Amino acid sequence: MKILLRKVTKSPSDFEILSEDITFKGYLEYHSPKLTRLHAKLQGDVAKPCDICAEDMSVSVDEEVEFFISDGIYQQDDTPLEFDVVESFDENADIDALMQSEVEMIKSDYHTCENCKDKDEFEF
Repeated sequence: MKILLRKVTKSPSDFEILSEDITFKGYLEYHSPKLTRLHAKLQGDVAKPCDICAEDMSVSVDEEVEFFISDGIYQQDDTPLEFDVVESFDENADIDALMQSEVEMIKSDYHTCENCKDKDEFEF
């Protein structure tokens, strides 16, 4: 799902993406001429291998996601922003790609399965 950034107004533009066992639901809102604010909730389960034994496991996700989307290269002024900035170079907010990026960041975190959490030592 792509949303044209110049069409986002001060009235929130709602979106909801369902992908496998993950829901990405929230809104986009005008912040300034080149910045759009994304506020969303990422919920569900992410499948990934345990970082110790490599057995498949599921990571439960329930996170608030907030950042700005810049229409083009972000030029910071003297006012610091309270959120990170993601740059868009095609005048669109690609909600599917943003959700997938958030899921990949969760997968890159260190996660262990229940069997490995209880062990004191590991044999290699």
